[in-house]
Amino acid sequence: MAESLPLEMLTYILRFLPLSDQKEASLVNRAWYCAAQNVLREMNVRYNIPVCSASLPAIKSLGLRGISCISLTNLDGSPVSQQVLQSVAYHLGPHLQSLSLGGGSPTEASFVALLLGCPALRSLDLSGCNSLFTSGMLLAQPETAQQVQQALRGLRELSLAGLRDLVDLSFNRLSSCAPSLERLSLAYCHLTFKPGPTRGSLSSQDSSPSQLSFHNLLQFLKERAGSLRALDLSGTGLPPEALQALGQVAGLQLQELSLQNCQDLSTEAVAALCHQQPGLTSLDLSGCSELADQALVAVSRGLQHLQRLSLRKLQRLTDAGCTALGALRELRGLDMADCCLVSGRGLAQALGSVRGAPPALATLSLAYCSSLKDSSVRSLIPVLGPSLRVLDLSSCLALTNQTLQTICAYLPALSVLRLVWCKELCDWGLLGLRDPGQEPAQGAQPHRELEHQAVSPKDPSPQPQGPSLLMLQALQELDLTACSKLTDASVAKVLQFPQLRQLSLSLLPALTDKGLVAVARGCPSLELLVLSHCNLLSDEGWAQAASSWPRLEHLNLSGCSQLTEQTLDIIGQACKQIQMLDVSMCPGIGMAAIRRFQAQRPQLTCVQSRFVGGADLTQTL
Repeated sequence: MAESLPLEMLTYILRFLPLSDQKEASLVNRAWYCAAQNVLREMNVRYNIPVCSASLPAIKSLGLRGISCISLTNLDGSPVSQQVLQSVAYHLGPHLQSLSLGGGSPTEASFVALLLGCPALRSLDLSGCNSLFTSGMLLAQPETAQQVQQALRGLRELSLAGLRDLVDLSFNRLSSCAPSLERLSLAYCHLTFKPGPTRGSLSSQDSSPSQLSFHNLLQFLKERAGSLRALDLSGTGLPPEALQALGQVAGLQLQELSLQNCQDLSTEAVAALCHQQPGLTSLDLSGCSELADQALVAVSRGLQHLQRLSLRKLQRLTDAGCTALGALRELRGLDMADCCLVSGRGLAQALGSVRGAPPALATLSLAYCSSLKDSSVRSLIPVLGPSLRVLDLSSCLALTNQTLQTICAYLPALSVLRLVWCKELCDWGLLGLRDPGQEPAQGAQPHRELEHQAVSPKDPSPQPQGPSLLMLQALQELDLTACSKLTDASVAKVLQFPQLRQLSLSLLPALTDKGLVAVARGCPSLELLVLSHCNLLSDEGWAQAASSWPRLEHLNLSGCSQLTEQTLDIIGQACKQIQMLDVSMCPGIGMAAIRRFQAQRPQLTCVQSRFVGGADLTQTL
C-alpha cells in the first residue's frame, strides 16, 4: 500500500521521522528515496563537505537533489580547493541558500567566483577566514564589487566572527554588497574604541584603514537601522559608553543581541539598553563579570517580550536578582549555568509566585551552580510545567534521588536531561524506589507515586514502582556521566527509550557487559554513545550489543581497558554508519589495527588511539 501513495503524501509522512529514520526509509524503494530527499530539503539540513577530489561526485549528486545548505571544511588555496569551489558554484550555486566556509583559507579570486555563482544566498559564514582579509584588497575593484552586490542582494545573515585582519575598509566593502542584511556577527573581532575629548564619549574619527573601529560600526548601524534585527558583539570588549551609543541609534530595533564576555559592561549600561531597545527577544550576557542582581532586575523590567536569556558565569548574581525573573512572562529559554551564588530558591520563588500561568520555559540550564540546593530544585520542578523540553543540572552535586523522581513525575515531556557528576544519584532514584535507609525530608510532600517502595532493598532485580526514569519516554538525549553509584541493577531496567539518540554513561565503574547489552536492546536508535572509562566492559559484551546499534555514528570508548582489537572488528561489522570512534587509552588496541579499521571505512572521520608503556600517544587519523 505504501508504494501506491502519492509522493506528496510520502513526503508529508516522512517529515515526522528523525533524521536517522529518514535515511533508513530512503532505502526502501525509489519513491521513498525521492520523498526522503524532499524532506531533507524542507528541513534545510546542512551538509558538511570535506574539500578533496573525492567530494566532487558527491557535490554533483547534491546538486541534482537541490540541496540548499552546505558547509565546506579543510578549504585552502590549493588547486583541489579551487576545483571544489568551482564545482559547488556550478552544481549547487543556483539554489544554494546557506554557505559556511568557517576557518577556511580560500583565495580571493576563487571566493569571488563562488559568490558570483550563488545568487540565491541568504546566509554566509566567513568565521575565521582570515586569508580573505589579510591583503585588504577584497572587493577593491568597483566592477567586481558591483557584480558581488548583485549576487548578494538577497543576503540576510553574515558572520565575520573571529577575523583578526578585518578592518573598516574591508568591512565596508563587503557589507555594502549586502543591502538586505538583517543579522550580523562580529564576535571576537578586534574592535577598537577610542575615547573622545569628553569623558564617556567616543571619538568621531573617520574610518580606519588599519583597524576595525566602533565608530565605523556605529555608522553602519545608523545606515541599516531600519533592517538590522540581530547583532553579535561577543568578546569585543564593548565598554559601557559604546553600548549606550549603540542603543541610542535612531530607528534601530534589535530583536537579538549577544554580548558574551564583554567584561567591562556595567549595570547602568544594561539598564539603558533595556530602555532603548525594549523589543529585544533574545539577550546573551554570559561572562559579563561586572553585572549583578540590579542588571537582571533592569532586564526583567525593561524587556517584557524577552524569550531567551543567557546569564552564564555571572559570578555576582544571587537569589535576590533571580526573584525578578517572574516578570518575564514570555520567557522560553533560560541559561544560568555557572552562577556560583545561585541556590535556586529565588528562581523557584519567582516562578511559583506568578499569578496565573508561569512562563512556559522550554529550556533551563542550572549546570555548575555549585550553591544549588536540592530542596530549591525540588520546589522549582512542579512550577516548570509540561512545556519544559531541555533540563541541564550537570555538576549539581547536591541533587538527590528524590529530586530525580520529582523530575520524572512532573516533567514527562523532557527530550534532553543532563545529570553529569550528580554523584548522589543511585539505583533507587532511577528505579522510582525510596531508599529504606533514608527518611523523607521533614515537611516534604512528594508526589504520591514516590510513596511506593521496594519489597526488599536487596532484591537483585527490583521493578519500577514509582516515578522512575522510564516515565520520560520522550527523551532523545541523556547524560549520566560520572553518576558513579549507578549499576546494572538500574541501567538494565530503566534505559528503555526507543527514541533516544544520544547517551553518555562515562565513568560508571560498576557498569558491566550485562548493563551494556540491556542498554543496546532498550535504546536501539542511538547515534551517539559515550562509554569512556567503563573498565568492566569487554569484547564479549560488545559481541552481543553491537548488532542493536546499526545507526551508531559517534562512539567513545576511551579508557575502556579490557577492550581488544576484537571489539574493533565487531563494531566494523555491525555499525556501518560509524563516523567517529575514540579508543584512546585502550591498551589492547594498537595503531596498526586502527589504521586497518579506517582504511576499510572511508567515511570514518576520526579515530584515536593509543596508550603504550605509560605514555599517551593519542593520534587523530
